[in-house]
Amino acid sequence: MSKMKTKSGAAKRFKKTATGFKHKSSFTSHILTKKSPKRKRQLRGTKLISKADVSSVKRMLGV
Repeated sequence: MSKMKTKSGAAKRFKKTATGFKHKSSFTSHILTKKSPKRKRQLRGTKLISKADVSSVKRMLGV
């Protein structure tokens, strides 16, 4: 039987960490003029995937 392939889009978006999976915040790429500085500042950096989405991310990454 052949190996399972990972979803290439998911491999670019999620990274495995010791405690879960991290991802970049959405709503940060364009139309930034109407967003407040506080909102843009809080969208910086990476966040962990919620518990409800962990199983689907694992399936996409083949973990």
